[in-house]
Amino acid sequence: MKRSRWIVAVGSLFLFYSFNLALGQAANPPKKTPELLNQGKKVYEQNCSPCHGAKGDGKGPAGVVLKPPPNDFNNPLTEWPKTKGDPNKIFEVITKGVPNSAMVKWDQLSEKERWALVYTVLGFATTKGPPKKK
Repeated sequence: MKRSRWIVAVGSLFLFYSFNLALGQAANPPKKTPELLNQGKKVYEQNCSPCHGAKGDGKGPAGVVLKPPPNDFNNPLTEWPKTKGDPNKIFEVITKGVPNSAMVKWDQLSEKERWALVYTVLGFATTKGPPKKK
């Protein structure tokens, strides 16, 4: 009886882990470090800035002609259309792309590189300030 519970528990963990991988989510995102951010900046400049722009504003040389336009990462996280700034959802978008858009999948990048990009694009976001007084 104890052995069957152990088998069920281990099997459940395996299924949960497999399900996360199938969704494009890493089981354990790496810790955000200066080295990872540097890596993310390099990968962003090489692969993302042509569409999203060097400043993350969606106004890269290729991005200005795309329909729908690339996401403006300078917007507050709550205004990000697909992810609302959720790191796991950002990772999924990078991994799988966005149907009916120019955002292709970047699953050829290593998992670490994709997480580096997550942290990099999150760094572009602004916070919404308090409403202006009249």
